[in-house]
Amino acid sequence: MIYQNLLLEKEDRIAVLSINRPKALNALNQDTLIELKAAVNEIKDDPGIDVLIITGAGDKAFVAGADIAFMQPLSGVEGRAFGALGQEVFRLIEAMEKPVIAAVNGFALGGGCELAMCCDFRIASASAKFGQPEVGLGITPGFGGTQRLPRIVGPGMAKQLLFTAEVIDANEALRIGLVNKVVAPEELMDTVKKIAGKIIKNGQIAVRLSKAAANEGCQTDIDRAMTIEADLFGLCFSTLDQKEGMQAFIEKRKATFTGK
Repeated sequence: MIYQNLLLEKEDRIAVLSINRPKALNALNQDTLIELKAAVNEIKDDPGIDVLIITGAGDKAFVAGADIAFMQPLSGVEGRAFGALGQEVFRLIEAMEKPVIAAVNGFALGGGCELAMCCDFRIASASAKFGQPEVGLGITPGFGGTQRLPRIVGPGMAKQLLFTAEVIDANEALRIGLVNKVVAPEELMDTVKKIAGKIIKNGQIAVRLSKAAANEGCQTDIDRAMTIEADLFGLCFSTLDQKEGMQAFIEKRKATFTGK
């Protein structure tokens, strides 16, 4: 598929998906969300890709937010439909079995912060800025921000950011646990690709089951979560990757995983 608002590159089992509307600071309109859904489905179904990196084109913005010019004239019904579309696409990213890393290279505000939060974790450029400034526009976050932000940084800090519309820098995002690491802008993509490379070296069935266990377990009580973990742990022992990984350990060699 040819994308008008995205750039998609695939190399060495890594896909890099860039939101590409630099004149609009990569703001998300309806067409971009529809393309994003199609691209994520393409990556999800591509057996040659094990890790997805999401970033923004240019050096100013990851995603500066949802497109305000697009949203301003919407009715209540239309606004809800737009929010539901954003939620659907971001939930698709979050639930994809393959790991997804956000490489946050600039403004990640509103829908951009929400896009970063639906990824498995976030690595930020020192120039990155984060925030949910929607209340300053007379709206709430609509693409999952009110739900994911408390889960990531805790309810108190999340509510402070949601209620004040405060924009924070990368170091503060690191302090509160919104991002895992902050690096110099010129080091961002190399850093994220190195992390992706470490993931790729491991057994991919085990990586994906670990993601499933973590995602599902966080949404339930600890006893049910332990059952989920036990079931997926047991499932690993029906794979060739488990046999190879443990045999390689015994033989003191590197494992050759096949994803089977």
